[in-house]
Amino acid sequence: MKLITISKEFQIADADLKRAQLDAAGFHAFVNHVSVACYTGTAIATGGILLQVPESEAADAKEFLETPAPPAE
Repeated sequence: MKLITISKEFQIADADLKRAQLDAAGFHAFVNHVSVACYTGTAIATGGILLQVPESEAADAKEFLETPAPPAE
C-alpha cells in the first residue's frame, strides 16, 4: 500500500488532531516522523510530521481536511 503525504505539521498535537478527524470520517490515516522529531527536538529539522493516507484516499482526505467544519449548534 503506497502512502501519500497530505499534510506536514510541526506540532504533534496538530498532526494527531487531523489524524483523529480523518479516522472518524472513515479514512485510514497515519502519522509518520514523530519519533525522529522527538529525537531531534524539533519537527522542522525533519521536514515536518507527515500525515499520510493510502493513495486511493488521498484526494478525498485532502478535500475533507480543507472543507470548513459546519458551525456548532
